[in-house]
This record gives sequence, C-alpha cells and structure tokens, in this order.
Amino acid sequence: MKIKRADIERILILCAAVLVVVLALRGNEQTTSQVLVDQTEIPIQQTVASPQEETIATVVYYQDGDNYLVPVTRQIPKTDGIAKAALSLMVKSPDNDMQAARLGLRTVIPEGTTFDIDISNGRANVNMSKEALACTSAAEEALMVDAVTNTMMCFSTVDEVTMEFDGQKRSRLTFGTDVSGVFAGGNLNLESIETFTEDANLVSLYFPSQTGRLLVPVTRTVFSSADPTTALLELAKGPRDDSGLERALPENCGIKNVTMKDGVVSVDFTKEFTQAMESSDGGKQAIRAILFTCSQFPGVKKVEVLVDGQKPELQPEAETTFINDEQEVIAQYPGVVELD
Repeated sequence: MKIKRADIERILILCAAVLVVVLALRGNEQTTSQVLVDQTEIPIQQTVASPQEETIATVVYYQDGDNYLVPVTRQIPKTDGIAKAALSLMVKSPDNDMQAARLGLRTVIPEGTTFDIDISNGRANVNMSKEALACTSAAEEALMVDAVTNTMMCFSTVDEVTMEFDGQKRSRLTFGTDVSGVFAGGNLNLESIETFTEDANLVSLYFPSQTGRLLVPVTRTVFSSADPTTALLELAKGPRDDSGLERALPENCGIKNVTMKDGVVSVDFTKEFTQAMESSDGGKQAIRAILFTCSQFPGVKKVEVLVDGQKPELQPEAETTFINDEQEVIAQYPGVVELD
C-alpha cells in the first residue's frame, strides 16, 4: 500500500514518538553505542550486537527530501564482510530503494556499485566499482562520499577512510568532489556561513525532521569553545528558519547552567522546558536531542536534566533503542512513503 507523505504526517502527529537514545560516540575508539535512559539520568553503555546475537546493529546513511544525510540503524546478519554488507544497503536497487522509502528516505550510491574493503592499522581503503562514478551532480557525489565515510567510521577498527574508484586513486570525481585525501567522518549537514575564521569551531546538533519520525544531525559553526555548554545553547536556539527541521526544545526555553564533572553533564533548564515534557511524546524528542548533542564530546558518560535546579516531575519513559532504528520508525506506520 502506498501512502502519501502528507497522510503520514497527519497520522504521525497523533503517534507518540519512541525514545531513541543511541549514539555513535567518537572518542579514542569508535563504536556503535547505546544509551539507557533512567528517568533524567542517562548513562551511556557501549554495544555492538543486538540482544538476539544473530545480527549486528550498524548505522548507515540515507538522504531525505531536504537533502540531509540521515543516520539509520539497520540490523545486519552476522557475516565476515559486515562493512561491505553495510555499504551495500545504501546502493540504489529495487529492494534498497523500497526499504529507504519506508523510512521516507532515499539511497545515495549509484546502482550496481560494489565494494572491496581493506582495513589495516586503523585505515579503511574502500574501492568502489566504476558504477560509483555515475553520480549526476556534485551534491550527489558529496552525499555518497559522506555516507561511505561515516558508515565505515562506525566500526571500532576504523579511524580513517581512503577511497578508490574502479581500482584507481582519483583526485576528484566527475563534478569536482575532492576524494584525494583521508576522511575521518563527522561534520554532517554543515550549515553554510559567509566566513570561517581561525577562532571558529564546529558542533553537532540534533533536530527532529518535519514528520518527527527521524532525528537529523546538523553541524553548526560557532565562535566560542566547542563544549557541551556551547552546543546546548545552540540547540536551544533551534534550527535555521529555512532548514525544514523542527525545534528540539520549546521556543522560549533557556539554559540556566551547564556543568560537567566526572563524566556527568548536568543541564539546568528554565521552567519552559516542562512544555516539552507535557507534549504528546512526553519530552522524548527533547531528551534524545540533548543526549546526542552532549555525547559528541569526549568523556561524557551521563546526562542529567534539571528544571530550575530540580528533576522535573514528569519523567520520560525508560526505553532503550538505537538512533533512528529502522524497525521502530517503520512500526510507527508500516505503509510505504511516496516521496514527492
């Protein structure tokens, strides 16, 4: 059954969002990470396998209707070629396109592309077949390169990525995308700025998509220290007006204080934060946006949410899952999204 995007959006407004609190923490080691929410104190626990131990939870990347690259957690059967299997999920094909469309997303690698991967001393060299050169624009090339890089960086054995095409090193792709160097991931969906000075830094923020089904990472330039305080203040500002994304925190919500001690980030919001807790999803979107925003910084093990110095009376439900978990998103509405 095919359902129009508009119909799904109306239905999703009535659905309570499932609490998604999984991170891809980047510290000294890269893993697919899981965050357990216990009321307002959030410990971060690392995991690489599903409870059934028959599949591996792996983050792959798709494109949405606003050309954002969106992480999605897929369960992949255990195999010696798990990295190749993960990349193959992003290749255009009838089956992959259908799976992505059920999430309201699109695949990002040209049809027929295959992969040879060599991982040595933390560097993954990804050799893509000649079909990968069939992108039709610089934007498509950039999405493909970022998707491949960030998917590979989710594996604990990978610290950096290099690329070949049809067995050869290339300096640039057809539409000018630079592929000559070494890639380390991150900086997804970078907001454009007019100037970038030496004192500028980058922080990752997480905002709900228009439908509320997915959490979208955005990289913003700041002209202060890249730390939890700065990132949370930017999160409170919300997305850009023309971004197509929704606010994670109530519009008038302020931050009174942010502290970090022994790996615990404590965020004290003004009373307006209770508006998020009283929303239809019980504040789950707000909580997980806070979690992901804080988790980008090394050493963060737990996040504590306060309102006017006190734990809020309304607590989010304790539930464990991964970021944009495919099964959970589809369960919200099992029809096929017909992309405009």
